[in-house]
Amino acid sequence: MAKDCNNTSCSRESCEGCPSRANPQSLKAPMNAESRIRHVIGIISGKGGVGKSSVTAMLAVWLKKQGFRVGILDADITGPSIPRMFGVSDLGGVIGQTMLPGETAQGIKVVSINLVLEQEDQPVLWRGPVIGGVVRQFWSDVCWGELDYLLIDMPPGTGDVALTVFQSLPVDGVYLVASPQSLVEMVVKKAYHMAQLMKIPVLGVIENFSYVTCPGCGEKIRLFGESRLGEWCEETGLPLAASLPLDPALSAYADSGQMEAYEADLSDAARFLPR
Repeated sequence: MAKDCNNTSCSRESCEGCPSRANPQSLKAPMNAESRIRHVIGIISGKGGVGKSSVTAMLAVWLKKQGFRVGILDADITGPSIPRMFGVSDLGGVIGQTMLPGETAQGIKVVSINLVLEQEDQPVLWRGPVIGGVVRQFWSDVCWGELDYLLIDMPPGTGDVALTVFQSLPVDGVYLVASPQSLVEMVVKKAYHMAQLMKIPVLGVIENFSYVTCPGCGEKIRLFGESRLGEWCEETGLPLAASLPLDPALSAYADSGQMEAYEADLSDAARFLPR
C-alpha cells in the first residue's frame, strides 16, 4: 500500500492488494440491541433560521396522531430545541451504558443533549469529532424500542454532524427545509448536493414561512415575496412536499412546551415517506 494512501477511496494500481479494498469496513454504527427502527428520516437545511426543528416537531406530532410510533433524535448538539418544544426535561433513565429516551405527553420518544446537561442553557463547547461521537451514541447507546419512524433534527449546514449522520446511520431519506428568500434557496442547494454526493434520497422540499394568513380577511400574504423554490423543484424533479405558513400560534405552543397541542396538517409531506 502506498504511503500516502488514505484507505478510503484509493484507486491506485499499487493498492490493488490492499486488505481495506478486499474487505471494506462499513462506517455504520450498530443499532442498539433493544431497538427496532423501521425508518430513519433526516430533516436538514442549508442554513439556520428556517424553522427546521419546528418542521421536525410538527411532522412527529402528525405521524403520532396517525398511529405511528415516533422518536426524535436531536442531532443539533450545540443548538438543541426539541426538548423545550415538547416540555421534556429528563431522559427516561440510564441502565448501565444504555440510555432510555425521554417521552412527550403523547408518547413521542426524544433524545437530546439538553436532557443530559445539568442546565438547558449550558453551552456545548466541543469540537466536531466529539459532537459526532455523541450523535453516534444517541443511536447506539439509546434503547429506542419499537419505532416506525426516527426523525433526526439536523443542525444547519453541511458540516461534521451531517457527515456523521449520513455515514453512520441508515438514513432512508431526508426532507430539505427552506424559506422563500432567494438567498435561502441558494444555500439549500448545497444541502441537496451533499445528499446527492452521499447517496441519500431526498424525499422532498418543505417550504416554511411561505405566507401569513390575514386574521381579518383570510388572505395569504407573502411576506418574503413570491417564492421561486417551486421552479427549482421542477428543475431537479424534487417534489415541493409542503408549503407551511408563518403562524404566531406555533411559537406560543413551542415556547410553552405544548407542541403536541398545535394543529398542523403534514399529510402532503408525509405521503413521500417510506412505508
